[in-house]
Amino acid sequence: MSFNDNASLDTSRMGGGGGGGRGPVVAGGGLLGLVVLVLSLFFPSVFGGGGGADPQGGGQSQGFEECKKGPDANGSAKCRMVGGENSLYDFWSNQPQLKAALEKQGQDFPPATLNVYSGTTQSQCGTASNQVGPFYCPLDRGIYIDTDFFSIMESQLGAQDGPLAELYILAHEYGHHVQNLYGVLEESQKDPRGADSGAVRVELMADCFAGMWVQDASGTKDANGVTLLKEPTDEQIRNALGAAKSVGDDEIQKKSSGQVNPEDWTHGSAKARQGWFIKGMKAQSINDCDTFEVSDPENP
Repeated sequence: MSFNDNASLDTSRMGGGGGGGRGPVVAGGGLLGLVVLVLSLFFPSVFGGGGGADPQGGGQSQGFEECKKGPDANGSAKCRMVGGENSLYDFWSNQPQLKAALEKQGQDFPPATLNVYSGTTQSQCGTASNQVGPFYCPLDRGIYIDTDFFSIMESQLGAQDGPLAELYILAHEYGHHVQNLYGVLEESQKDPRGADSGAVRVELMADCFAGMWVQDASGTKDANGVTLLKEPTDEQIRNALGAAKSVGDDEIQKKSSGQVNPEDWTHGSAKARQGWFIKGMKAQSINDCDTFEVSDPENP
């Protein structure tokens, strides 16, 4: 997925790292959190440290001075995250169903804060690092991503890295922000494991929300009304679906132990993750992504 050359990037919602940890990362709050923790037991040389990170949390949140226009987003994963946040903010802040729900509460859309960091940094949900993976923290409404993780996703999880594959991860985490606004995110804590669990339903819903954004991303605009993104290509969509497959619980379990145990699932199978992403790309409203309304979340 490519950004238009004349699109401007807005860095005003980028964070500088979170505050001191006040609690654990929500189990349903990250795309790969529990998955990467499992893999770290089997690939310690890869997941044991993140690019020279200070084990005491001395990593640096990245500046965004060079992230100004569309070509910057096309040439840099860091700036791509900025452009992706801009598009996701425009999409969700103007999503009719969500706007109506927030207006009933007397509030405007509160944006998520995107923290792109290197090594480790602190969120109010605990330490962010490659060992935890990208995640959303509801306590500070922050998304935490170390872009070095994308190469790890490709080298160890078997995903084909690419612009939309990376933006899928960001869109999934932004989906958790939307769930937080609706009060759905907490369901992952009430029922944290199993193919039919609340945790799996929360994660699959976030995949569906990511698909909703992809469907309309080429219509999102920057602050000047300039269209941010071009239509995704078939190859880019395949790469995003490959990323969704690679983080399926069954795929992870095959890599780690050679056996599949649905009772331990926290994110859903590869088939389900791809299926809900595709369903989101065809969705007409948020209701179409309600994974709690289906009897079997593994079959969207």
